[in-house]
Amino acid sequence: MKIALIQQHAGRDKQDNVARALRAFEAAANAGAQVIGFAELAFEPFYPQNPAGPESLRDAEPVPGPITDAFAAKARALGVVCVLNLFERDGSRTFDCSPVIDADGSLLGRTRMIHITEYACFHETGYYTPGDTGAPVYRTRMGNIGVAICYDRHYPEYMRALAVAGADLVIVPQAGSVGEWPEGLYEAEMRVAAFQNGYYVALCNRVGEEEKLVFAGESFVCGPDGTVIARAKLGTDEILYADVDFAQNASSNARRLFMRDRRPELYADWLAH
Repeated sequence: MKIALIQQHAGRDKQDNVARALRAFEAAANAGAQVIGFAELAFEPFYPQNPAGPESLRDAEPVPGPITDAFAAKARALGVVCVLNLFERDGSRTFDCSPVIDADGSLLGRTRMIHITEYACFHETGYYTPGDTGAPVYRTRMGNIGVAICYDRHYPEYMRALAVAGADLVIVPQAGSVGEWPEGLYEAEMRVAAFQNGYYVALCNRVGEEEKLVFAGESFVCGPDGTVIARAKLGTDEILYADVDFAQNASSNARRLFMRDRRPELYADWLAH
């Protein structure tokens, strides 16, 4: 099966961002992709570059809403599963949210980022309520898909929870800037997660120069053996394709050994503190 990650810049014009993303979605589907993922806040500027102010939450939208409706129609027409990421409003609360849409256009649910950080140019605590959806795995027409939104990927217990719930593929919408981490470290982190948990990891990173940050791109996909099987370029708008075979998950070290030999009854309480 072919998957695709849409690595593209997002400017101030939200309508233009969505229109370009829909064109890229259609191009990826026409090229044979059956699962398509997007980067963090793929259709809007990266708001947390600046601390939240009185008007900062006005661009958040409901789920379902205009963006999910547009992609649901496209998914239904093309028979493709998609994982989005957007700035969600739910009553008085706002979230970093990834809606998951099945190949028939149905909205299967939404994953909300659980762990919220705060440091220079990532002033997320003013924008996002800590997520309340847990670590769901969606039974899509193309396989079992989990989502780890950006900061959540740093928590091994979250990545393991997706494996325990049966994920074949974990999509990681990210906003990673140039020079934010030591070279190769965030890729190594996801390779280890794939190896330890026996699933594919597809990280779709933001790209492009914005007000205070330059986002790197360099999206990648790694297999259940921890090897990188596809990688996008630094700083380019592109569609990254990768061929995946979920049957390989069953023969991975994680599925044959690590998951079999777990002893959660001895350390479950540790993880709760």
